[in-house]
Amino acid sequence: MSTDDFLARFGSPGASQPDPVAAAQQAMRNPLPARFYKEAGVIERDGLFHVALDGKTARTPARKPLAVGSRDVAEALAAEWERQAERIDPAQMPLTRLVNSALDGVADQQEAVRAEIVRYAGSDALCYRAGEPEALVARQNDVWQPILGDIETLIGARFLLAEGVVFAQQPESTLAAVARHVGTIPSPLALAGAHNVMTLTGSAVLTLALANGLIDPDAAWNAAHLDEDYQIGIWGQDEEAAERRAIRRREFDAAVLLLTKG
Repeated sequence: MSTDDFLARFGSPGASQPDPVAAAQQAMRNPLPARFYKEAGVIERDGLFHVALDGKTARTPARKPLAVGSRDVAEALAAEWERQAERIDPAQMPLTRLVNSALDGVADQQEAVRAEIVRYAGSDALCYRAGEPEALVARQNDVWQPILGDIETLIGARFLLAEGVVFAQQPESTLAAVARHVGTIPSPLALAGAHNVMTLTGSAVLTLALANGLIDPDAAWNAAHLDEDYQIGIWGQDEEAAERRAIRRREFDAAVLLLTKG
């Protein structure tokens, strides 16, 4: 199997940017191809860092060079390819899939992707608080409110909070302020990363906080899973749920790398 054949089969979750976890699970159901190259590395050429398999530039499913402007991202891509054993497992290559999606899809759909991030801000997870129990209410306030406050300071606008599942319509001025900051996220790589961070956390607020260096990845991940972790503390976590969460974390880490380094 050639590089192009592999990427056409497994390389991209698609221009529509579906749930990255679903993309990984779909990839896992495909028969795994044999490794068809001896080594993966990075070649600098024409101002870009190309992923090279046996010295040849890999390509996306749309036959664009698998090349990025960040050496850190290129080296992480090459490391994904190098880690593959006798069989190539696309479920273990979240960064490759996401970069392919960025180059083949997001690059041509920037405004739609930005609009979806702003739409998420209209019902952001951090704006919906529990009414009880007191321990969960306190934890949400302690963890979420400082992040939300920092973003409000950054964008110069306020978010409305709601209790439970009652929808809170955010002011148009707030969404416009979010849109201005989303508009500064570079495309296509960082924008693709932002979209997947948002999808995995349910929060445009956390996405903007990461993009602007207000929190680190672990803080964002923990904030996004605050409610889940509270329930785990009470009821425990089963093995299947833990495995799904581990997949999400790998996807999240790949997305954060693109958001912050792409």
